[in-house]
Amino acid sequence: MKLAEFVKQFDAEIVLRDAALDPENSPNRRAIANLCLGMGYDDAYYSILELRQALGWIHEGQASDGTAKLVEILSNNACDDFQRAIYYALAGRGIADILASLDWILPILEFRARTVGKLATMGVRAKPLADPYVAAEPDGPVVDKTEDIRFGESWGKDVRERRKV
Repeated sequence: MKLAEFVKQFDAEIVLRDAALDPENSPNRRAIANLCLGMGYDDAYYSILELRQALGWIHEGQASDGTAKLVEILSNNACDDFQRAIYYALAGRGIADILASLDWILPILEFRARTVGKLATMGVRAKPLADPYVAAEPDGPVVDKTEDIRFGESWGKDVRERRKV
């Protein structure tokens, strides 16, 4: 018997919903898990990977490359607001926490995309994703295309030390 005969539709969102509700996860992680719900499988993964790369470059001292990429991401009017939503959900939380949160969600999103692809080859369809957006285009203000981004205090400190967490 084929797997498709037993599984009518696969719920690819279940891990994200669990992560979004798990009180053991930090507020940062619950927030970005919620923001990933409904996003396309590959789009969610590659969008966060691109954001992680830009922020990592800045953190690792490649500020010109990282800042240029971050400006490109935050000022892109042609794309949805997903990357901006992720960035602003984490902004100010401390770069170490931001990168750790992105590193935490990336394997979840990669596994989600790979699982849906693998199951599709076996004839199992994923449940349709609920579109998280009500508008067809970005709806909020975007960053100006200048590369003069001012990074705040959270970029220079481990916020956990300051909060005594």
